Amino acid sequence: MRHAAMVCGVSIALSAALVVNFGGQPRRWIGSIGRFYTGCIYFGCARKEPWTEMQPAHFTPETWNRLVASLPNPHLLQTWEWAQVKARYGWTPIPQVWNDVNGQPVAAAMLLKKTIPAGGFAARLSLLYVPKGPLMDWSNAALRARVLDDVQALARRHAAIFVKIDPDVVLGAGVPGREDAREDTNGQAVRSELSRRGWRFSSDQIQFRNTVLLDLTPSEDELLAAMKQKTRYNIRLAQKKGVTVRIGTAADFPVLYKMYAETSLRDGFVIRDQAYYQTVWQIFMASSDPTCEPLVAEVGGEPVAGLFLFRFARRAYYLYGMSRGLHREKMPAYLLQWEAIRRAKAAGCSVYDLWGAPDVFEEADSLWGVFRFKEGLGGRVLRTLGAWDYAPNPFTYRLYTQIIPRLLDVMRARGRMKTKRIYAGNE
Repeated sequence: MRHAAMVCGVSIALSAALVVNFGGQPRRWIGSIGRFYTGCIYFGCARKEPWTEMQPAHFTPETWNRLVASLPNPHLLQTWEWAQVKARYGWTPIPQVWNDVNGQPVAAAMLLKKTIPAGGFAARLSLLYVPKGPLMDWSNAALRARVLDDVQALARRHAAIFVKIDPDVVLGAGVPGREDAREDTNGQAVRSELSRRGWRFSSDQIQFRNTVLLDLTPSEDELLAAMKQKTRYNIRLAQKKGVTVRIGTAADFPVLYKMYAETSLRDGFVIRDQAYYQTVWQIFMASSDPTCEPLVAEVGGEPVAGLFLFRFARRAYYLYGMSRGLHREKMPAYLLQWEAIRRAKAAGCSVYDLWGAPDVFEEADSLWGVFRFKEGLGGRVLRTLGAWDYAPNPFTYRLYTQIIPRLLDVMRARGRMKTKRIYAGNE
């Protein structure tokens, strides 16, 4: 899973270059995850104030998640639990709901806010992010306009350098250039509207733009038949070679993280420290919907591969996968995915999101090998809008986007070195 570190150190450079009056102070977050600042917007009726504040008691984890699940394309990253994870790492969750004239929710967004102290200036700059949201019927032009208006107003209200959204608005399905590829006219219309409004396609795509989805509604036999022949062969080979898969527990976290570190070094991506992933896994494992469970593939009782299977609103997600170089010829990853598919289907999921596909579908892409593996499982490519940024102050945004990539390069290099030390057993 991709992620970007939002570096508070950038405030030194920003505050040195900026003397900007951002207006009133944004509301400050005080307290634990159970005390979100919440808001409700009434769509389609006259009102004097653009924001009507709700009492925190209006949302519990269960009521928020039920609300999210009731909207089009509900996503794991818009759940209360994901906000709880981010709250432990410096983000303030700000849930927002849009109701129709009958008081029924028609849109929602779990915004995440990161505050950047701007040196000695009175203003406190911030970043806003809506992971995989806002959630709504994006084909409803009037609702879409209202939600975007309010999100833009919220960015100004919170003195945000920018607000980033990356909703699952579909641009097309299938690999471009192939016979079965299809384009989505509504997605193209949304993209055009964002451009007209002054939103920018983000250079920092925190989540994958494209993914591979597997339809779980067919029978197990039909799912196997839809896989590529080589994939079916490797599943049977793993079974024949003695690979077994079991449900993991919290006791497996250390070995799973070490395998993840090995995977990151082998495949050339940067991961966070163990405490971060342990926080994610523990929070979701303690919940029922959303939830997650670790699956561990073993050979002779020795762990050789693993994954965390997340579930929410009848959709399963493959966020984290890890493996060792040991026993790779026995194809444990294939049997592991087959067991994940079976468990997701048995739990009532209708779709399995294999989480990530190349931006450009060429063999030179670093994700090409992983994509071919996912495609072999019978999945179909879904191409989405990606992340877009709205910047109330374009100058601040340009300055930020010039500084952050350099800082991230340094942090990623340090992250790779730390991962090597962890894998070597020196930390």
